[in-house]
Amino acid sequence: MPDTQPAAPPQPTDRHWGVRSSVMLGIALKVASVFVFVGMSAIIKSAEGVPVGQLVFFRSAFALVPVAIFLAWRRELVDGFKTSRLGGHILRGVLGTSAMFLIFFGLTRLPLPEATTIHYATPLFVVIFSALFLHETIRVFRWTAVLVGLLGVLIIMWPRLTVFSGGTAVMGPETLGALAAFTACAVSASAQLTVRTLVKTERSATIVIYFSITSAVIGLLTIPFGWVPLSPAEFAILAGAGIAGGFGQILLTESYRHAEISTIAPFEYSSMVLSILVGLIVFGEIPTPEMLVGGTIVVLAGIFIIYREHMLGLDRTKSRKVSSPA
Repeated sequence: MPDTQPAAPPQPTDRHWGVRSSVMLGIALKVASVFVFVGMSAIIKSAEGVPVGQLVFFRSAFALVPVAIFLAWRRELVDGFKTSRLGGHILRGVLGTSAMFLIFFGLTRLPLPEATTIHYATPLFVVIFSALFLHETIRVFRWTAVLVGLLGVLIIMWPRLTVFSGGTAVMGPETLGALAAFTACAVSASAQLTVRTLVKTERSATIVIYFSITSAVIGLLTIPFGWVPLSPAEFAILAGAGIAGGFGQILLTESYRHAEISTIAPFEYSSMVLSILVGLIVFGEIPTPEMLVGGTIVVLAGIFIIYREHMLGLDRTKSRKVSSPA
């Protein structure tokens, strides 16, 4: 008698399951890195009265601890110090550290959600600078996304730009913070362009190590400009922020090992929601309508740029995974 039972549905192969689980792991690592970096930003923001240079030192020096442990565990620590492009690492370190100074200055003077969403302008500047300095062909779709994204950033910043919005001509702390945060985006984009050249010959571990060392040294050089004494609890908290930054860098780097940038990168914008929650719960900051509208516009523009770069086959993975948020 013929077998009349329906054939069993085709089962996904082990390879397909492996790819899916790898992608989910990459997404999970990316989201985890966002949580860690937002937590670190909240600690930096709460460090009232601590000079920015001192904050940069703690962020950079203590970030080396988890990074060194992780690389030693992978037996990559010794090789991580080998380089033939020390000048390139120093240039990237100076640019990245300058951006970190500006970001931390903005963090200490702006609500956390605003400082976070303004920094979303960095990919917009990457597109602009890629066209100007790397002569990359940028067509109308991406240029449109860049202009729309910059409009969104302007909407976020407008209430802080008292000079242009009918306020007093004297720039207050929030105005300076907004301008610093916006300038940081351009400097961060410049740093990412240097990373894009470094990744052609240098290991990711090497780029991360030399950036942290350069940043720590620059932060240390600000001692003559006035550091403040810290209590043991304050020291531990700032050291914890640095360790969190290093741990977040590990999570970020590992996330790009498991999935494509077009899949993972949009999850960076989950920091907008998280920063709103942290700002509201921890600092009592109520997001402004301008921040919500402008932030949404910038996020959509950023996601569109990621999509277009994916369609064009542009690989940003290597540079993004070692360009950690400050």
